[in-house]
Amino acid sequence: MRIPVVLLASQAFLLSAGVASAEDRQYPWSGDWYLKVGATGFLGPEYEGSSKTMLQAAPLVSMGKVGSSVRFSSRNDNISYALVDHVHFRAGAVGKLIFERDEDASDDLKGLDPVKFGGELGGFAEFYPTDWMRFRAEVRQGIRSHHGVVADITADAFTDVSETIRISAGPRLTAATSDYFDAYYGVNAAESAASGLGTYDPDGGIHSVGLGAAINWQATEKLETGAYAEYRRLLGAAADSSLVNERGSRDQFLVGVSATYRFDFTLP
Repeated sequence: MRIPVVLLASQAFLLSAGVASAEDRQYPWSGDWYLKVGATGFLGPEYEGSSKTMLQAAPLVSMGKVGSSVRFSSRNDNISYALVDHVHFRAGAVGKLIFERDEDASDDLKGLDPVKFGGELGGFAEFYPTDWMRFRAEVRQGIRSHHGVVADITADAFTDVSETIRISAGPRLTAATSDYFDAYYGVNAAESAASGLGTYDPDGGIHSVGLGAAINWQATEKLETGAYAEYRRLLGAAADSSLVNERGSRDQFLVGVSATYRFDFTLP
């Protein structure tokens, strides 16, 4: 079983930027908070675009201010800090950690330049057109791992089938610029000679479309468990890569389970 630390950032780190008045002499961070920690185990691709799957595990961490307008969060949400937080709309900064991808992840990657440790920084916006649906968009600029821009757009319908069980599902779309595709899917002449893959110089565009679904069970007041499944179809520059065509697959499946425990605390 491999433990990809990169997925630490796949759980939302939800911080509500509350503005306190000078009269009560509180700081923006003052108030009641929660911290959720846990883990997820899943069966997913060895690397982005792989045709091989393996059992993996990752930690889950999320944090939020009690009383914020967050009504729904997804495993697809990245680390975010809400600068605007209203009942139907939230927006702010977002970030994602990216850890190195090299031939240790899969024999398919031998001869290819590794993706360096780094991250992505940008902004997010989400809104609730109804009480049972959320739309969210993230736009992030790569730092060190790649120099491209990545955009994720998701929509999730959710409903509580009981006081403790919530189900959700919806479409996903990802797009990126050529610099992102070059880091993950490009194959230059030197890499082609070392790996045996055909050379490939990608353009930007749509990366993938897909669907995700989850069921969450509030086992106790503080313990939450869940199961999820996701399918993505690689498109455009990702689908046309020699790495995908010769060794991988355009179809990406993932299924897993998770559990988190909530700790409550107060900051002065």
